[in-house]
Amino acid sequence: MPHVDPAHLVELALGNGTTHDDAGALRHLAACGRCREELHLMTRVVLAARGVEEPDLPSAPPAHVWQRITQGLSEPDEPAAPAPVDAGRHPHTASAAPHRVRPRTRGRRTAGAALGLLAGAAVVRWWRRR
Repeated sequence: MPHVDPAHLVELALGNGTTHDDAGALRHLAACGRCREELHLMTRVVLAARGVEEPDLPSAPPAHVWQRITQGLSEPDEPAAPAPVDAGRHPHTASAAPHRVRPRTRGRRTAGAALGLLAGAAVVRWWRRR
């Protein structure tokens, strides 16, 4: 007996209208632990999503967060020049402040995280308004 199609399991989890395929799917679910567990997990996700309330939604980040993201994206990807070293001192013991080398992916990673957060917030809002 073939497993229940995942799209059909989603429809069952959502509680959408019954179809002629439901009888066969329900018989299969009674006999198949794997499909029964999938339906259980999908139903938990649906219930959790339906239980989201306004205070649960993420709020817009403060302005300083956007400023930091913009700053990180506008900085050059080249490493900083090394700090000058005193002629009479060993390079590792010099009093000059250590320089920071920024990896090329930092700005992209930050932007990706911000976009991911915004996309997640948009999906939750869309789902809530349905």
